[in-house]
Amino acid sequence: MKKTDRNTHHATRPWLYAAGCAGFMAFSGAVTAQDASHAATDDGSSPVIRQRLAEQSERIEVMRGQIEALQRQLAQQEADYRALRHAVGMDVLDRQRGGNIAAGGGTATALPMPSSETSTDVQVAQQGATTPGAPVGQAPAENSRPPEVAPIFQQPGVLTPKGKVVLEPTYQFGYSTANRVALVGYTIIPAILIGLIDVRQVRSTTQTAILTGRYGITNRMELEVRVPYVDTHTDTVSREVLTGSAEDNVFGSSGKGLGDIEATLRYQLNDGGADKPYYIGWFRFKSRTGKDPFEVTTDCVTRCVQNLTGTGLPIRQPTGSGFYSLQPGLTWLFPSDPVVFFGNFSYLYNVERHNVYEHILLGGRQFLGNVKMGNEADISVGMGMALNDKASLSIGYDQTFIGTTSESGRKLPGSTKVWLGSLLIGGSYRFSDKRTLNVTLGVGVTRDTPDATVIVRVPMTF
Repeated sequence: MKKTDRNTHHATRPWLYAAGCAGFMAFSGAVTAQDASHAATDDGSSPVIRQRLAEQSERIEVMRGQIEALQRQLAQQEADYRALRHAVGMDVLDRQRGGNIAAGGGTATALPMPSSETSTDVQVAQQGATTPGAPVGQAPAENSRPPEVAPIFQQPGVLTPKGKVVLEPTYQFGYSTANRVALVGYTIIPAILIGLIDVRQVRSTTQTAILTGRYGITNRMELEVRVPYVDTHTDTVSREVLTGSAEDNVFGSSGKGLGDIEATLRYQLNDGGADKPYYIGWFRFKSRTGKDPFEVTTDCVTRCVQNLTGTGLPIRQPTGSGFYSLQPGLTWLFPSDPVVFFGNFSYLYNVERHNVYEHILLGGRQFLGNVKMGNEADISVGMGMALNDKASLSIGYDQTFIGTTSESGRKLPGSTKVWLGSLLIGGSYRFSDKRTLNVTLGVGVTRDTPDATVIVRVPMTF
């Protein structure tokens, strides 16, 4: 029986009970009259009369059992009704409405009450009674936490609760290819080149294992630390034209080790809700604990073009960027049932390095001066949707702008502005309240972006 019909059903039960009793009495009277008429015309020893009396007795017993069952069911419903009224505070509400019902005449209404209440219910109602006009009950607390969606960006949208610790082991795989053409010489006419043409195809594979720890300082603030371990390998395939070379040369280099450790502080700025956005401000600091590009040695014996210093390839790949970085940002989430829209705005500032030297195989060290790597502006937007109570799906786009790199106050030759764009698709599956699996696939849509990126996260709450 539906809860919304409980009051109406309860109100009609006494009438049903009375109708059943009246029917039973009428049926019993008819049977008695019929038996009397037969008794007047027969001596009572007829088998037909005895069989009819036995059948009627059985019917009477069946109806008596049905009435008793109705009585028990009615008593149980009355008990359930009293418990429901007590749970929603209707006892106190009726006491407060008493004066209004007396003064309101026929327009005043109140829910029906059972005729008999236990003394316990009366005592509870008296203890819970308040002054007339006071609010009854308490509204449920509004959920101030943003909704959870399958994460596809580095910055999460849901903060760690106060006192909780989240450990998130992550595996990240990236693959990219690039083509490079180097021309060293001069032209007599636009169609004829005198000199050297160096064509290179670069294939890079990077695997990163990251251990992320988050701690909830308050319900609105959390601290995150990320420790990466980088394993990267690059193969460069080239054929030097106009030098008599008829085959491709392959030059490979690898590097593995600790990457740049990061620390991020996040704070939820407001209380959002249904059709109300959530805003989370954050600030990230990136160290340069990894081996940077200026520390690795450049090969200028087997790959330098005409022994020109600075045009060779590194013998060992770096595992860090080589610059301290500061990055403020803002994450927003906007719930709009049945989806959640979210995104990030951030700006990364790379701190300038002074008195930088480049290590080369031919010549030891070369002084570069002050080096300032280009800053980055990033904007991303996405949409998440829950498929059921455990699985969710997200899709988004990330766009990053990287400025030019300068050396000793002058723009580095060959440095240009770069646009990086990635299409991201992610899925999440919650095994329990403390274990979740998140998978993200990124596809590069611009020439300088990695062709494919796969990220697997397993956050665990303690």
